Amino acid sequence: MNIYVGNLSFETTEEDLRTAFSAHGEVASVQIIMDRDTNRSKGFAFIEMPEKKDALAAIQNLHETELSGRKLNVNEARPRENRDGGARRSTGGYNRSRY
Repeated sequence: MNIYVGNLSFETTEEDLRTAFSAHGEVASVQIIMDRDTNRSKGFAFIEMPEKKDALAAIQNLHETELSGRKLNVNEARPRENRDGGARRSTGGYNRSRY
């Protein structure tokens, strides 16, 4: 089961999250989402736990608890939304026609 963790401190590490979540069961993966330009945390992460009952226990017990000075927002991750931005021209958005 995938878990969304929001409101992370920029100082929170993957190891901090692994430690907090492993108290409730096996943690398969931890991924803090980073800004590609600044290489700084965007303030949220995804945790994968193989056992649904463990993941649900982690969500229930860790939601709104404090980690690195911030109250965590913990819930089941939703599927990623389509972010195509609407219709675009095949020319990359620029008008390349000649007069």
